[in-house]
Parts: sequence; C-alpha cells; structure tokens
Amino acid sequence: MNGSSNKDHRSPIARFELMLKSDRVYFFDATEFEEIIQYYIDSGSLRLAYKALEIGENQHPDNSSLKLLHVELMLLNNQYKEAESIIDALGETEPYNEVVYIHKAVILSKTKRHQEAISYLMKGLQYCESEAEFHSLLAMEYLFLDSYVMAKEHFIKCLKEEPKDTHALYNVIYCFESLENPDGAITFLNTFLEDDPFNEIAWHQLGRQYAEKGLLEQALSSYDFAVICDNRFIGAYFEIGKTLEKLKRYNEAIMAYETTLTIDEPTAFALLHIGLCHRALGNTELAIHYLKNTLQEDPLYEKGWLALIDVFCENKDYDKALYYLKKSIQIDNDNIATWKRYAEVNVKLGFLEEAHIGFTECVNLGNYEEETWVKWADVLKEMLDYNKAIEVLQQGLEFHPESSVINFRLGGIHMLCSKSLEACFYLKNAYMSDAEELTNFYHTFPQFKSSSFVKQSLSLKL
Repeated sequence: MNGSSNKDHRSPIARFELMLKSDRVYFFDATEFEEIIQYYIDSGSLRLAYKALEIGENQHPDNSSLKLLHVELMLLNNQYKEAESIIDALGETEPYNEVVYIHKAVILSKTKRHQEAISYLMKGLQYCESEAEFHSLLAMEYLFLDSYVMAKEHFIKCLKEEPKDTHALYNVIYCFESLENPDGAITFLNTFLEDDPFNEIAWHQLGRQYAEKGLLEQALSSYDFAVICDNRFIGAYFEIGKTLEKLKRYNEAIMAYETTLTIDEPTAFALLHIGLCHRALGNTELAIHYLKNTLQEDPLYEKGWLALIDVFCENKDYDKALYYLKKSIQIDNDNIATWKRYAEVNVKLGFLEEAHIGFTECVNLGNYEEETWVKWADVLKEMLDYNKAIEVLQQGLEFHPESSVINFRLGGIHMLCSKSLEACFYLKNAYMSDAEELTNFYHTFPQFKSSSFVKQSLSLKL
C-alpha cells in the first residue's frame, strides 16, 4: 500500500498518527480503524497495528471486523491458541461469517489439524459468496495430507470460479505430476484451452507434459502457441530451445535462446546452451566464446565450467583444459565432476602425482564409481606404487564386489608384486564374473599376454 497517498487530505492514517504525536485520543469509526490496522499490517509495522487495534477495540468492543484483524495479528505472531479462542467465540455469535471459517481453518492447518481444517472449510462453503478461496484452501489442506487426487479436484474447482488463477493452474499440473499422470494432465489442459485458447501458461504446461512423454514435436507446437499468446514469454523460448536441441535442430535452438537475450538481461543458462549448440555443430571457437561469456555472467555456474573444459578436452588442448580446471577448483573445490576431470586431464599430460591427488579428492567427496577406483589404481601402477594400488582396488571392491575389472586389476598387480596365490585368487574371481574382460586385462598388462600362469589360474588348457 502506498504510504504517502494514505496520509493525504486528513486520511484516517494521518489523523491517527497526529493523535499519537499529540497524546490525545480521537474518535474513529470501526471502518476507519480497519483501514488503519490493515495499512500497518501491510507495511509491516505490527507495533502500530497493535496500538491501533487496542484503541479501536476500546472504542468498538463488539465489532467483529476488528476482532478478525486481532486474529490476523495473532496468527502473524504464532499465537494460535489465543487466536482460536477469539475465533470460536465469534463463531458462536456469527455462525454465517465466512471469514471466521477461513481463519479457523488457517489456525487448524497451522497446528497440523488438517482433517479438522477440511471439515471446517467444507462447512464454510455453505456461507461464502465466492467459493474460489475455500476451494484453494481445501486443496492446500489435501496437499499437506499428500492427497493429490482431492487436491487436484479442488484446484480445478478454483479454476472454474476464477479461470485466470495462475497459482491454481500450476497446482493442478503439480498434482497430475505427483500422481505420475501426464496423460491426465494433457487431457485436462487441452479441455482448459478450449475455453481459454490464449492462455500462454496452459500452452507452456501442455508442452512440458508432451516433452515428459517424449512427444517432442507436439511439445514444440505447444511452446510455439505459448509465444504466439505472449511473444515475450521467456520460459517458453527456453523450452523451445531445449526441445530443438533434443531434436538436434541446433541452429533453430540457437535462435530461440538468442531471442531470450533480446527480451531481458542475458542469462547464464541461455549462453551455456548457445555454446553447447555451437559445440554440437562443430563451431569450436563460437562454442568457447559463448561458454566464456557464460562464466562471466555467472562464475559459479558449474555446468559452464565443465562444458568449457570438455570442449578443450575434445580438441586435445589439455593445457587449456587444465588451466580452466584449476580456476574452477579455486572457485569450488567440492565438485566431484571437476576433480574427476582434473585427474583425467593430468593423466593425459603425464602429471601422475597430480592425477593421484585428483582421484583422492573424488573419493574423499563420495565418488565411489567403479571407473574411479580403476583409473586411480592405473595411475598408481604407472607410479610403481603397487601397494597403494592394491589398497585402492580393495577399497573399490568393497563397493563393487562382483567387478571383474577390479578383480583383474588386482590379479595383475599382485603378479607384478610376485604374489602368486593372491594373483590366482583374483584372476579366477574376475574370469568367473566376466570372461570377456580378459581381453582388457591383456591390454592393461601386455607383459602377461603369453603368461602360462594366467592360463593355469583360469584353468585353461595350455
């Protein structure tokens, strides 16, 4: 509410504040007190709201509207028990007052008595002039109870009362999604659009449902209708871009993302995806240009760093990849994907000690993938640190006990350490788990390709 306009021409608020300054008591009618109290509630001045309420209730002790404002203030201060006492008393004197039912339901909801709140709201429906607010409150109570079917029905009733209620529309779709029913959402939205064909939100949501089912052409058509209804609907342009990317229509996707840049300030998301589209088209320099712009727009955007690093890796420019990996780690040193790439790039550059550090960080941060243990052990093998490699692989085996790759690596490294019994044990386990992995074993340990020990361990004929 605009403060200055309310204080012009001896408004109730101006007169009230003058009264406070003069230390006198002026008379205001109940409607004026309502205006004053609501003004202070809206402006966040609860102390003055309470002051006005105190004077108002002294001058109009039986006024129900002031009592309802008292309840509203109590709710803002989490005074649920006191508020409920006032509401119950009002309910006895004014059993047909719809606001009493709303406040009582809010109190019941805040104190987690959702079924009681539903009962009260259903009763209050008999006395309300407009049912939309009651259906909205009922829907929210059903959401608290995870009763998505009932919540959906009440949100739909809200829309029948107020078709432009965007909040209700989004919540209907949320209910369909919670019920994992995209077909139901599509049917509902198509029916809704028959009555309101220029509702851009409904077209946008319809596109999302089609996309969820993998019907990308239908999704694209829906998003197109959304931007026809509102040619500045940035969310729809983003969805058009994402859908075109999935369809590998990269040039068109770039145009959609670029449109968002003309409507509002550039976003890191749009710049990233323009860069990714250029990368897919083989336009490496343009890809790098847009990915760098992404990071200028948002230096904390993890996907931007990883995309830029991947472009350099794809072009075997590992020095630049390492440069940006180090910059990324300086900004965020808790990112598993970054540390994994850091380790792999250092392997490519032959910096084995740094690669060892990278894989160590990956595991410390909770990355227990089979590939991580194997690549880490390979680095340690190249560093001739066989004991540490065995330790790493045995840790990995705790997470992947059936892994033939880890078992074969353990067999090979134990052979390098001349530990025949251990080597035989792991080689047998590996071969029993996946015999085809033997080819990769020989690739990793070419010196054992003609080893009779390996063949004996696997019970093969010489």
